[in-house]
Order: sequence, then structure tokens, then C-alpha cells
Amino acid sequence: MSVLHFPQPIYDSIRAHGEQTYPHECCGVLLGHSLQGNWSVVSAVRAGNTRIDSAHNRYRIDPAELVRIQREAMRGGLDIAGFYHSHPDHPAQWSSTDFAEAHWIGCAYVITEVANGKAAVTNAFLLTGKTEEDKRFEAQTIEIGESTAVPSESHN
Repeated sequence: MSVLHFPQPIYDSIRAHGEQTYPHECCGVLLGHSLQGNWSVVSAVRAGNTRIDSAHNRYRIDPAELVRIQREAMRGGLDIAGFYHSHPDHPAQWSSTDFAEAHWIGCAYVITEVANGKAAVTNAFLLTGKTEEDKRFEAQTIEIGESTAVPSESHN
């Protein structure tokens, strides 16, 4: 099982983001480094949820915002490690919509259940496979620590 490493403050900030946007889904981008299939997150960038039709149970990051985040990450020597979003009053498990809209193979997808406005369970899933046709989510272990300094080795 792959591991997703978080510094405590970043882990706390993505959970707080879910509480702040409740009862709507929050979303954002995780930046970091990959080493042998494990991601080390060094930054989380909040993104606006552009879904106006069903923001309580769906999210969408504007493509232009994602390109801007990716360019800034590259300038800083970072890769997109994955994405995070919240599930207001719903378990921290991926939905069929989450799966259908997941396209970044090799990246982590982190979901926090926000129950009655409070962050509860947070789970991570690695999108694996070689193509869109054989992609799948695999559970990841979340490891929280002081530092996630890992030698940089890009696999994107």
C-alpha cells in the first residue's frame, strides 16, 4: 500500500477548509514530491469550487486555476501530488462521480467527511492504472509528521 505523507499543519488546513465551506464541498490541490510511489505533500493550495448547480455534493476546479497552480508548483520544483475535497455529511469514500472525474493517474485523491460542520474521517486514494480505461482507486495510508522532506524524484 502506498503512503501519503503530510506535515500536521497541512493536514489540519485541508480539514479546516472543509469545515469553512460546509455545507458545500471544498477543493484544492496537493503539491509535493514522489519517491517510489509514495507522495510527500509540502503544500496545499485552496481552489475555488466552481460547481454552482450542486456544490453541496460536487466540486470542480477551474482549468485555468489548475494550470496556474501547476505552473507555480513547477517553478518551485514541486509536482501535483493530488487533489483534496470534502464530503459534507457523507463518508470519506470516493463516489462514482469522484471516480469518473479523476484523471490524474499516479496522484492522490484525499476526501474528508465533514459531519455537521466538523471534520471527521479523512481518507486517501491513489489513482492507479495506465489508461483511462483501466484506472482504479487504491487506498493509501496517510502518515502525518513534523516534516515530509523526501528527495525529489518526479514521476508525473
